Amino acid sequence: MRLQGKVALITGAAGGIGEATARRFAREGASVAVNDANAAGAKKVAEEIQAGGAKALALAGDVTQKAQVEEMVRQVIGAWGRVDVLINNAGINRDAMAAKMTEEQWDQVLDVNLKGTFLCAQAVLPGMRERGWGRVINTSSIGSLGNIGQANYSASKAGVIGLTKTLALEYAKYGVTVNCVAPGATMTAMLAGVPDKIKEGIIAKIPMGRIAGPDEIANVHCFLASDEAGFVTGQVLFVDGGMSVGI
Repeated sequence: MRLQGKVALITGAAGGIGEATARRFAREGASVAVNDANAAGAKKVAEEIQAGGAKALALAGDVTQKAQVEEMVRQVIGAWGRVDVLINNAGINRDAMAAKMTEEQWDQVLDVNLKGTFLCAQAVLPGMRERGWGRVINTSSIGSLGNIGQANYSASKAGVIGLTKTLALEYAKYGVTVNCVAPGATMTAMLAGVPDKIKEGIIAKIPMGRIAGPDEIANVHCFLASDEAGFVTGQVLFVDGGMSVGI
């Protein structure tokens, strides 16, 4: 098992990519802390992982609140002694054309997607540095390249890339890698509500001709969290069926 004995904290793990990653990590031998603002959802995922014989902990918490993030990390350390892997997966969208986007819509998306990523990384990196080993895996998006109606989302996901590269440079000498996964269209709750006609238009732009499943992103998380990726840092890996190639 690729993550045997590791301790992972995964944000936004009550569904979608986060849930798929939590389940995959558990199968690979990791102890998994399942965080989400949806407390009931986090509890359900953690209990199902436990029922399968793996170690899991449910952590309700808002990644935009520093005190809550620090408390989450304290709980993981209290349970298992450390955090080896952080998957910064929590994210939201509040789409609107730029001229009509409200300040609240802008702030909400930047707070969760970018500030939340920073706060979680900030909370775990000192311990990783002290132990001389760690993996931080952030979540950008193909939307970081720009998308109509998503000025806030695109800005937040482009910001995550810049943050990833900076943290990678700051922590490389301590044995800590910081990388970024940028999914393309993936079948999550965020995409499920999109009308079929729009989905068809999205698929038409994907060279592989289909939407990804959450497990396909979880597979990449697993690689980057493993010892196999020990010399990979500061990288942005687009998992998008080739969509970014033509942009």
